[in-house]
Formats: sequence, structure tokens, C-alpha cells
Amino acid sequence: MKTRALAGLAIAAVATVALSGCVQSANAANDSADSDTGSTSLTVFISGDTNVQDLWDKSLIPAFEKQHPKISVRTSIDLHGEHDAQTQANLATAVKADKTVAYDLVDAGFVTTAGKAGLMATVDDSAIPNLANVPKATKQQGGDRAIPYRASSVLLAYDTKKVSTPPKTLDALLSWIKDNPGQFAYNSPSSGGSGGSFVMTVLAKYLSKSEQSTMQTTYDKSLESKWDEGFATLKDLGPSMYQKGVYPNGNDQVLQMLGSGQIAMAPVWSDQFITAQKAGTIGKDIAFTQISDPTFTGSASYLGIPKTEPKAKKQAAEELADFVLSSKGQQLVANAVSGYPVIPLSSLPSSVAEQFSKADPSKLRLGFQSEFAADMNAAWDAKVPQ
Repeated sequence: MKTRALAGLAIAAVATVALSGCVQSANAANDSADSDTGSTSLTVFISGDTNVQDLWDKSLIPAFEKQHPKISVRTSIDLHGEHDAQTQANLATAVKADKTVAYDLVDAGFVTTAGKAGLMATVDDSAIPNLANVPKATKQQGGDRAIPYRASSVLLAYDTKKVSTPPKTLDALLSWIKDNPGQFAYNSPSSGGSGGSFVMTVLAKYLSKSEQSTMQTTYDKSLESKWDEGFATLKDLGPSMYQKGVYPNGNDQVLQMLGSGQIAMAPVWSDQFITAQKAGTIGKDIAFTQISDPTFTGSASYLGIPKTEPKAKKQAAEELADFVLSSKGQQLVANAVSGYPVIPLSSLPSSVAEQFSKADPSKLRLGFQSEFAADMNAAWDAKVPQ
């Protein structure tokens, strides 16, 4: 959800060299099965932030190993996914050469792309029984080589001391913003996904279902002329924004403004909001809801098993994925990173289900495909701020 600069050329070079060695160094490690002891060791490769690594290291792995004493699990992380392109290239090279890689389960944003390129193993509920409990639509979004395990979406957060009845549709929200000047803010779309979702949602208001679907899955730049009416609406909202056209820098700044009472309403990421409320940085008087026609965007995060994974390790990786999708695993995900469960809330304790009762994880509208999103950000910079 956040964009960060590279830590430095020297660090990047070292990391890239390390990643480029993954294919060659992995073969001996992965092929040397622990057959003598009957045990199996797995590596979960993470492309993301340290909070995701903490989820695995401090919550999921200890609980899984307790239930599966013959399977040991460790993590490896590419912080912030700065080398995703290199990782995918190495994976493609390994699969083409029918070689294994240095990891057995992948938690990364590129899992669905790699899966659709045939670099991940196919998955189904015969090997991962709890996958049967995941909504069909959520599985279809990722394809048959990706395992959904948590989700997040953008929500409409509001100060209950100032707003007694929040808007329930996009049209009602746009009217509310104009009727309450200075009380709404969203961050510039290039600085964070919550603002980007607001912009996408306004643009989507003027798109047909077919056009929305195309922009979610493929790239046809000619369709961007359909954005003109949406950008005109966003520009027209400018004088009603916080301080008549101030756009915060990033998701966190929006949350801080909402928590400090500077604004009464804003789009926010579900996981960031729930985590902030648990930590006490957002008061209990701030609530959230979802809008409709159209909804804000959201998506699942996926796990993948490399296509060339040896049989024994593949089975162990499937057991780990199945645990993550169990009621226990989903509780750990919800508690550690405030991720939406991807199994029915009815199968979880009421204390967990209540956190997400107003945010339906089964109804997540996809955002624009990455090239469309980049074009949208640039167009917003050029057309909207006064």
C-alpha cells in the first residue's frame, strides 16, 4: 500500500546478487529431503513489510509447528518487494529449466501474475481442504494457482461525534462532501492506495461494467478518454476538500488527520484503520462503513507454491496453507495484521467476526490494472489539484 525508495545502490546490488543465486543454491537444499528423520523443512518467501514477516514468525509458524512437529518453517524476506522483478525472472528461469528454488511457499503481490504465467503449482481443495471455504469469487480473482489467505479493502471512516448518519452510496458521499466543506480529505493517489481507491471509484462511476472489467484485467490506453467526466467531478470537489484543496501525503497522514479531529470523514485502508484503533491512535468514536454504487476497491493477498516444488515439500506446503485457512489460522491473521478473514465469519469466534461485521470480505471490487493505475495517478496530478 505504500511506496518507498530503494535503500541505496550498494544494498540493492547485494540483495539482487543474493536473489539471483536463489535458483542455483536452492537445488541442493530443496532436493536434500529430510528422509532420514521423516521431517521436512520449509521456507516461506515474503515480499512485503516487516509486519507480514512478524505475522509468520510470531503467529502462524509457531502455531503450525505445534500442530505439525515434523515440519519446521522459516521465513525469507525481500523487504517492501523491492526486487520483485528479479525474483520473478529467477523463478521463470528455474521453472523453464525444471529446477527448484530456495523457497517453498510464496507470500507476495506477484503470486497471481506468476500463477497465470504458469510459474506456480495448481491448487485445489483436494490437497488444501479449507480452500473449499473461501468464496468462489475470491478464488477466481487469483486463478487456480493462487491461494487467498487474507484481504483488505478501502472503507469510509467517519467521526461519529460529527456524523450521525454516514453516506451509503458514492453519490451520497459526493453530496456530503459539498455540503460539509473542509471536512473530507483523501491523499494524492500516487502516495497511497486509500486515496487511489477514492479516485478510481469516482472514475468508475462513469464507466460501464464492461469498461470497468477491462480496466481491471487488461490494458487499453484508448479507454482512458472515458475518465474525463470523473476527473471533472474530482476537480469540482477541490474547493470542498480540507483547507480548500489540500491533499495529504499518504495513507497514514489521512488517519492522523481523522484521529486528531481535523476532518470528519475519509477513505482509509481497513487493516490500517483496525490496527490503529487497536493501538489507540484512532479513538473509538471513529467508525467505518462501506459505500455502494460503486464500492471502494479491495483485494485478497495470495500464497503460491512454486511449480517445480518436490512432491514431499509440496505436500508440506499445502498443509501449511491449509492451516492458514483454518479457523485458528484466520484468527491469527485477523489479530496480527487486521486482515479480513477469507473464510465465512460464521466459522470464527464472535470477537473476531465483530471486527469485520460492517466490512463484507466477500464483496471486494478490484482496482485498475497496474498500467491503468499509473496513468491515472499521472492524470490526477495534471488535472485535479488547483
